[in-house]
Amino acid sequence: MSALTPDRVAHAARLAADARHVCVFSGAGMSAESGIPTFRDALTGLWENYDPADLASPAGWRRDPDLVWGWYRERAAALRAVAPNDGHAAIAALGRRKERDGGRVSIVTQNVDDLHERAGSVVDAHLHGSLLGPRCEACAFRGDPELSLAIDRPRCPQCAASLRPDVVWFGEVLPESAWDTAVAAASACDLMIIIGTSGVVHPAASLPTIAADSGASIIEVNPEPSALTPLATVYLESTAAAALPAIS
Repeated sequence: MSALTPDRVAHAARLAADARHVCVFSGAGMSAESGIPTFRDALTGLWENYDPADLASPAGWRRDPDLVWGWYRERAAALRAVAPNDGHAAIAALGRRKERDGGRVSIVTQNVDDLHERAGSVVDAHLHGSLLGPRCEACAFRGDPELSLAIDRPRCPQCAASLRPDVVWFGEVLPESAWDTAVAAASACDLMIIIGTSGVVHPAASLPTIAADSGASIIEVNPEPSALTPLATVYLESTAAAALPAIS
């Protein structure tokens, strides 16, 4: 039986309306509705014979940086071809209403795309980095988003080292500032909306527990139950584009 029933939707809508500080925690399922495949689902065509570690690890980068650059360049180009979905738009609208009423919406995402921003939201923390805007492998330089589409791997204008995708690879730690911001938002919110995440990638998966332990209610929007479903005050068995406009 679907959990997207009128009483559950009404309960979730009340929680969203009454909350003063909402923390949205989004994962790959939210972007998949816009046509962005998950990392492993994108390993098709020319890329299907590559191990993820070849394309998303410091060792893979050292071994063949041009290969890794080409993979991320292709993903960045594919991002330009898709648009935010109704779920992204609903979150942006909720943020505007909360701001007007003296509240706020914090967005913490595991996604490396810019669909929240293109829908009109401000993202507080990109936990796993961004496909757009590469950074230097050696210094603090960060490049323009257009450089992510360069066919040839760019060099840093400050130190001449290579620019690399600004994403968190296997074996790398999350950016400290993004993680601190995410923990602060999870600790301070009175409602967390979890969208399209499996809840198994740590440390990000601990954020809903932090919110729940701090007294926040939890709404989970996911077509399938996840590792986080036991924390949910309300679980909506649905996609973001279908459920979020109804509750926000």
